[in-house]
Amino acid sequence: MEGNKQKTEISEIDIAALFYKLYLNRKKIYKAIGIGIVAGVVIGFSQPKKYKVEVSLSPESGISGTSGLSGIASMFGLGNASTGFGEDALTFNMFPEIVKTNPFALEMLQIPIQTQKGDSIILFDYLNTEKRPWWSHIMGAPRMLIEGIKSLFKEEQKDSVKVIDPFRLTPEQNGRIGMLKQILEVETDKKSNMTKITVSLQDPLAAAIVADSAVHKLQEYITDYRTRKAKQDYDFQLSLCEQYKKEYFEAQQEYAKFADANRNVILQTVTSEKERLQKNLTLAEQIYSQSMGQLQVLRGKVQEAKPVFAVVEPATVPLVPASPKKMLIIIAFAFLAFVFESAWILFGKDIYHDFKNELKKKD
Repeated sequence: MEGNKQKTEISEIDIAALFYKLYLNRKKIYKAIGIGIVAGVVIGFSQPKKYKVEVSLSPESGISGTSGLSGIASMFGLGNASTGFGEDALTFNMFPEIVKTNPFALEMLQIPIQTQKGDSIILFDYLNTEKRPWWSHIMGAPRMLIEGIKSLFKEEQKDSVKVIDPFRLTPEQNGRIGMLKQILEVETDKKSNMTKITVSLQDPLAAAIVADSAVHKLQEYITDYRTRKAKQDYDFQLSLCEQYKKEYFEAQQEYAKFADANRNVILQTVTSEKERLQKNLTLAEQIYSQSMGQLQVLRGKVQEAKPVFAVVEPATVPLVPASPKKMLIIIAFAFLAFVFESAWILFGKDIYHDFKNELKKKD
């Protein structure tokens, strides 16, 4: 018990001594906090304002209601109309990965947008107009110098966005894709199947337009994938229907011409030929009618394959910037200045002097 009391007294004495040491150096701490506040003000006001737009998207959980077509499909030998509508290789949970792909990014970079000032520009060119803090220019000066020297020995490529080759991207195009991936984020909640699309830009109107365009692009992307096979089947069946229609009309014309030419002729050969042409006409009509029925079924499959999206939270033009949080930055810098200065006063100064004395002894 006595040992515990002694340890408690020693710890209380040490803590009191530490606080007293800080109190004696309070002017230095105030000075450090002041410097931290100034640094926070500089950093906070040097960062350009950014507006954030969030869109919540809820896709349909699955394709349902295929029972109505299954009966019709079985009549034409197509089996179950719901075949092929099970698990897909591309699901709604893959939206975040789709956004990161270069083909999707290249399509997004070519969308036209408008700014709050009334300028009309494509996203590829707009990203180059966004302001950056002053320290990024200092850090990027060597790279800009190297690129400037390289550009002297290369021909300038005009309208680079119109000649994008996804297989061979230029450094500028690759840089734009990287910038787009930073300002466009997509998160999907696997439990609720809700997808949140977030766009952060310095122009509020441009941010809303990009967010809305990203929603439509994702919808087109998944819809095209889900309906591609059904559309191929439908287009193939449509070509067959056109062919069967042509054969049916030809058989109809041939039978009509023969019947008109031999209206009052009573011969066995004429009767046999007329019966043969009539059978061909009946067969062509049946084939054409059956192919049209199959076409209607496939048209229904294309419609069923289209996913349904519910936009829970649409894109709206933000009224206030989301960043930077100037007051939070100032408080954070002031707190860090207090922590570092206190650590230096309590421990750092002694460690530094001990280390310096050791070096002198060795010398």
